[in-house]
Amino acid sequence: MSRKFFRKYLPSHEAVRRNRYIGVFGSLLSHHNLWHLHRRSVAGGVAVGMFSGLVPGPLQMISAAILAILFKVNLPVALAVTFYTNPFTIVPLYYAAYKLGRLVLFESGNGAPAVVLEMPGLSLADISSWLPSLLHWGMSLGKPLAIGLPLLALLLAAAGYFVVDWTWRLQVIYGWRRRARRHRKRIES
Repeated sequence: MSRKFFRKYLPSHEAVRRNRYIGVFGSLLSHHNLWHLHRRSVAGGVAVGMFSGLVPGPLQMISAAILAILFKVNLPVALAVTFYTNPFTIVPLYYAAYKLGRLVLFESGNGAPAVVLEMPGLSLADISSWLPSLLHWGMSLGKPLAIGLPLLALLLAAAGYFVVDWTWRLQVIYGWRRRARRHRKRIES
């Protein structure tokens, strides 16, 4: 991943520090890894964001910030990555977590059909009822969801970490080789 790409979209350390809501944390936000753009810090931030993105409700950003500070990984990246869950992706992700939970609990092959409430119909006319409807539906999924959700979060976090880590490595190797080719061409000419 290019540092220029991340610098273009992420706020600076000083901008975050001056923020009146975040500034109260003071020394907790002073560790350099929370702000530097290097391979391990960014990959760790992606992992924390992927994990925290599946935390239910409005606690995603809070959990991402706490985990980023605890593990000393890039805080803005961790916060930004939590946005992979949104009203369009949350239901398929929770469904995948439910199926994963059923697989882990060996419920998929025992012949007993799962009792799951039908997905609520969400109309644009009544947006205020979306959250209660989705919460009720999520609670009806029970134990498979409770086991599948953290498991899926861990799997996505691990996948996110390794994809960013290896992409960063490959980009650095490609850059080295490109510079070496240019250097050889200059020497030969």
